[in-house]
Amino acid sequence: MVQFPNITVYGALWCPDCRRSKQFLAEHRIPYRWIDIEQEPAAQVTVRQLNGGRQIIPTIVFDDGGPVLAEPTNAELAARLDINPRASRSHYDLIIVGAGPAGLTAAIYAAREGMDTLVIERGGVGGQAGSTERIDNYPGFAQGINGADLADNMREQAERFGVEILVAQTVSCIYPGPESAGARTVTTESGQQYRAPALLLTPGTRYRRLNVPGEDDFIGAGVHFCATCDGPFYAGMQTLVVGGGNSGIEEGLFLTKFAARVTVLEAGDRLRASQVLQDKAAAHPKMEVRLNTTVREFRGSGKLESVLVEDLNTGQQEELNPAGVFVFIGLDPNTAFLADTVELDQRGFIITGSGPNSLPMETNRHGIFAAGDARAGSTKQVAAAVGEGAAALIGIRSHMEDEIRNRGYPGD
Repeated sequence: MVQFPNITVYGALWCPDCRRSKQFLAEHRIPYRWIDIEQEPAAQVTVRQLNGGRQIIPTIVFDDGGPVLAEPTNAELAARLDINPRASRSHYDLIIVGAGPAGLTAAIYAAREGMDTLVIERGGVGGQAGSTERIDNYPGFAQGINGADLADNMREQAERFGVEILVAQTVSCIYPGPESAGARTVTTESGQQYRAPALLLTPGTRYRRLNVPGEDDFIGAGVHFCATCDGPFYAGMQTLVVGGGNSGIEEGLFLTKFAARVTVLEAGDRLRASQVLQDKAAAHPKMEVRLNTTVREFRGSGKLESVLVEDLNTGQQEELNPAGVFVFIGLDPNTAFLADTVELDQRGFIITGSGPNSLPMETNRHGIFAAGDARAGSTKQVAAAVGEGAAALIGIRSHMEDEIRNRGYPGD
């Protein structure tokens, strides 16, 4: 596991750059201490001292004795943390976009078969599984396992076989190239280009938003999508969870470790979570469930102050005053960069197996494969993503054998 220095972030809830820096650290599962300078006047003095008399936020302090960062870009923050911005070379046998369970599993299988493999990940290794407090349904862990621990184990295993993992880099586009050329090109937002005869797309998903007034204004300032990342900031406070599926109830139960009260809102007339989770929620003294209820608006000045909710049976509206709201209402695929590259369904998920001679997990573009949560028809479970990563390698192996027969060594 990569060791990072202890980090303190000085900022304010209304500050968008503070929210961006916090999101970057959370995505990479880098622990940090948050100090709200509006709540701690002494911290304002510290910030001014660190910035030559100017009050600049976020101001980020590291305990390794290195330079303090003030209003850093994500690239500057990545460089300060020694997160490498580019891969070691430009050509590989296989490039995998996304370092969740599907991508890491495929990388392990590929590297064991001797393929030079590069994995590119925009956020933290492990995907959503890596930021899950506890995974209880993954075989082999009778007592469950922390999501970050599982992700770290997968990364360590992949790197043991020689997989190169490039983090903090977003893929901006993919050029499939003519099939006769035998190479596909991946371009990152930093302008770097990498080529390989086979690509595997495992970009994963992100939490869906409510798209109601005020939501965008308070993301990171009272509205969140990761209880593991932001739950500790609400110790002893009232919180609201929107969504009664497995994710909503799991994250709500996690919040009870910190919050004084967790209220779950579900728009339907019953919870959609598994019965085991429903039973846990019903038995927990800190949890309350409200059915047939939805959010209409987030309100506040600078930070979240209230939430307007509506009873869908009666139409009656009510204003609630939670300190924080956590939204878990489903998933959208991270596939915007693929719109002109491979076939997507109407929701943006990657379609595989549509061609007459498609290999396992292959898209409509020869040599480009997909697996995991962003693939149309996937079950959005860690165990299933691992299985899809392994299955994709069967198709990739066949494709690589064809490349060798038709063009010699891949990449030539």
